[in-house]
Amino acid sequence: MALAGASIIYGAGMIESGVTFDCAQLVMDNEFAKMIKFVVNGIDVNDELLMVDEIHKVGAFGDFLSLDSTYRHMREQSQPRLLDRRVREEWQTDGATDLYTRSLAQAREIIETHVPEPLDADIVKEMRAFVQAADQERGVQ
Repeated sequence: MALAGASIIYGAGMIESGVTFDCAQLVMDNEFAKMIKFVVNGIDVNDELLMVDEIHKVGAFGDFLSLDSTYRHMREQSQPRLLDRRVREEWQTDGATDLYTRSLAQAREIIETHVPEPLDADIVKEMRAFVQAADQERGVQ
């Protein structure tokens, strides 16, 4: 949908049709949104990145993934932090954690360690005035 022009991602962190909020789901949705944004921003296609000459030299059954030119550009691709793209044996050796488990650990770390930047005093004052005006308009004491 994003490639068709949709510019809103709705429901981040929500499960059960929005009845429940899950911090681990929010972390996963954030990762997915970054990947979507990466694709929507476009992927460069040019002679250097296509590596047609290098692939042709290596041949149909050769190993073009180990070429210097492949290595030089691989970090330009989407780099998710939570999706585990390693081979199964490495994943199992490191504990075989699933995406939800890794996301929950990340959510807990954020909750325990995040220190938000304080709002500017003028913004706080403006927000308080807005809330007080809305309360007065609706008769809230």
